[in-house]
Amino acid sequence: MAGAQNKTVATDADVTAYIAALEPDRRREEAETLLALYERVTGEPAKMWGPSIIGFGEYHYRYESGRSGSMCRSGFSPRKGKHSIYLMCGYCDDAAAQQQEALLGRLGKHKMEKSCLYINRLDQVDMGVLEEIIANNVAEMNRLYPPA
Repeated sequence: MAGAQNKTVATDADVTAYIAALEPDRRREEAETLLALYERVTGEPAKMWGPSIIGFGEYHYRYESGRSGSMCRSGFSPRKGKHSIYLMCGYCDDAAAQQQEALLGRLGKHKMEKSCLYINRLDQVDMGVLEEIIANNVAEMNRLYPPA
């Protein structure tokens, strides 16, 4: 397993062009809203990871198994049916998990699975709470994986 390569890696694909090609209009407009939110919260430029993840920042990890790799610190994917919001550290420790659970209780309509928060439509969630969730996740990532 230590030699396995990550399938999702940073690319040189144009984030703006990717978002501009999204359909329908609502999905494109919501992706633009998320892009602006992430840029504001992270202070990082957007970069494509694989064919459909818009990521911000980068961190390097190494599992006990020896497997290591790089991934975006935070990001989202404007999927056809719902947005996938990647929360890498919502479960890293009990305090972070409790804080995230409390915020998710105020967020609005969503589904949470492991480190993926799924939102069908942005108008079904409290955007201030979503911003707080993303900001907390970025802060926790920075604590556990200090930026170089």
